[in-house]
Amino acid sequence: MKKNNYFFTAILSLLIISLFSCKGGKGTTTATEEEVLPEDIVEMRADQASLAGIQTGKIEQRTISSSLKANGVVAVSPQNMVTVCMPVGGFVKSVSLLPGNQVSKGQTLAVIESQDFIDLQQNYLDAKFRLEFAEAEYKRHSDLYKEDVYSEQNVQSVTADYKSLKAQVKALEQKLLLTGINPSSVNEDNITRSVAVTSPINGYVKCVDVNAGKHVAPADVMFELVNSDKLYLELTLFENDVDKVAPGQKIHFFINNETEQHDAAIYQTGKAINDDKTYKVYASVESSCKNVIPGMYVNALIESSGTEMLSVPSEAIVNFDDKDYIFVFVRAKEEDGKPFTEYRMVEVQKGITDGINTGIMVPGDLNVQSAIVIIKGAYNLMSAKKNAGEMAC
Repeated sequence: MKKNNYFFTAILSLLIISLFSCKGGKGTTTATEEEVLPEDIVEMRADQASLAGIQTGKIEQRTISSSLKANGVVAVSPQNMVTVCMPVGGFVKSVSLLPGNQVSKGQTLAVIESQDFIDLQQNYLDAKFRLEFAEAEYKRHSDLYKEDVYSEQNVQSVTADYKSLKAQVKALEQKLLLTGINPSSVNEDNITRSVAVTSPINGYVKCVDVNAGKHVAPADVMFELVNSDKLYLELTLFENDVDKVAPGQKIHFFINNETEQHDAAIYQTGKAINDDKTYKVYASVESSCKNVIPGMYVNALIESSGTEMLSVPSEAIVNFDDKDYIFVFVRAKEEDGKPFTEYRMVEVQKGITDGINTGIMVPGDLNVQSAIVIIKGAYNLMSAKKNAGEMAC
């Protein structure tokens, strides 16, 4: 119970004790005539009700969406996390990036020098020049064969050499492209010994594993890059919540105990239960926020589909002896010339809640359409009811 409710309860108790005479928790109109109130009735004077903040409302039909709590982590899809390696080994000539730096696609991450680059370009040019000669020979022999000057065997031999060199040149072109060298820029006057390692994605640098002068082998990891524009949540739920989630449901999540709300939507649910009786739910992060990065722990609320039901504001429901009640207006009356109001405690069954309103099931004898319900100050009424048995003249 909130502090102000304790405050109101204390004041109400003092007022009732001092202003009601010999009621014993049951009510009276005079010192000699005693009014016996039913156990489910509590009465309050008009000024006391005002002090207790009593407000009334109606039982309404509302669509209520409940929330399911879950924990998890922020993750990034495999296609948005890149490990950068060099297909040909060499020495790092320069590197200027640090973890956390933003990078764009095509940006230079490091420069590598290697004798293998020179050899590769030399082999490419040698094969290219020999291909030019073989192509000319192929065309010449083909023309002479048509004129019955050369034999078919000679033409087949020249054709095989030509196609072999053509395949070799194509393979060397792909090797050059793989190392980051444009074959069209390679000629006898332009052979480079260094190659720039570039970023294949937009994102930020997660890890740097090289430094200037270090030798890197083809299998060595140089950088790890992450594109944080497309993140997802990996949430853990218990098996008894399997039927409560489905693709398309909205999620509100929070990180690092922040009050800022972030949004996501479920795109896939787990297909198997783990050994610890949990399963996974995956959701795409919809809102873009710089402080949401992979690996962060999140607290999430999963919205369920709405259910239409009778409901009241959540604070209208009070708990007493492990049962839930609402207070309903019964009648206004006078005692000793002073206005009083009677309220009846009605037991209800609580349903789902969205934190603001709560669904309820009411007894059949309660007229839902005409019932006037206490929507604020219900805890003060309950306190007055509990204290009534302790009052004496």
